[in-house]
Amino acid sequence: MSHRRARATTRRRAVLLSAAAVLVIGGGAAALAAGGPAGQPRATDRPADPGTTAAASDAPGTAGPSPVGSASPSASASGSASASASARPGSPTASAPGGATAGAKPAPGPAARPGSAPVTFTGLAFDTCTAPSLATMNAWRGTSPYGAAAVYIGGKNRGCAQPQLTADWVRAVDGGGWKLVPLYVGAQPPCQTGSSPEKLTADTAAPLGTADGGDAVARAAALGMRPGSTLYLDVEAYNSADTACAAAVLEYTRNWNRAVRNSGYWAGFYGFATSSAAGIAQAAGRGVPDLPDALWYARYDDAADTTGSFPFAAELWTGHRRAHQYRINQKESYGGAALTVDRNAWDAPVAVVG
Repeated sequence: MSHRRARATTRRRAVLLSAAAVLVIGGGAAALAAGGPAGQPRATDRPADPGTTAAASDAPGTAGPSPVGSASPSASASGSASASASARPGSPTASAPGGATAGAKPAPGPAARPGSAPVTFTGLAFDTCTAPSLATMNAWRGTSPYGAAAVYIGGKNRGCAQPQLTADWVRAVDGGGWKLVPLYVGAQPPCQTGSSPEKLTADTAAPLGTADGGDAVARAAALGMRPGSTLYLDVEAYNSADTACAAAVLEYTRNWNRAVRNSGYWAGFYGFATSSAAGIAQAAGRGVPDLPDALWYARYDDAADTTGSFPFAAELWTGHRRAHQYRINQKESYGGAALTVDRNAWDAPVAVVG
């Protein structure tokens, strides 16, 4: 992820702490419902393999409701995109055991259902710090193994300048056959070491989540990414043993999700398999509502898939709603153009341009 350069030391410390925590994901948890098909970023100075140790999970199907929504045919392995036949925001039912995190303020009303089903992409995707030039994107199209690219659309913690990232660039790249993954670097956890321009607290989690969700929508719309797109919230590694910190992150994320969905967009989440993504999976196991519609997890195991490498309960985020960042900081050259990128196996929603 682009902002990671400035926070490499922070990430290393947080990852070491989170890897030591015991993560228990409730088996048979309510899956996020999406009846159809359906990332992070900075490609430099990432910590070494924070997600190589899988979080523990019980066998699926031992308790709770079964997953809802079967997947329609996915895009081909070569990397085509398709719209799902039907879908709704993927929150477990609010009546499921556990409810909201203890101490969290109730969310102000349910999230609306976006007006159109998500468009998904299946294949390999890359992310890099600064959006590449149009010439580089054109050189890589068809010569590289990638069919999608993640771009940092905003957030106070976005660490790289984005001189290329304009509405014209988005239209041209989309017109050239690429699928785009919009990533928003939101407020970071209060227990995260180091400094970030925007950090949340237990008291500010809800209003910050709402404000940042609205800002993510505005920035996506300004780039020509219309309603029906899926926007991904980037939450970096933190000490998952700090339950108060985890509760604040969850509250922030739920409010961000609501703000995004209420504007007609889908809500995705990027995080680490041993901390930030694990916290969201734990919440899914408790039946917490207003969780992300898609999960993009960082686990650096060189496994370019979203099934065998999935570190949480098997019934969570099925139906083309998973992405896996499996290798980082790879210098690659195609068509005479070189980039340092992170590699992702993608089977999840993307942006809708036009």
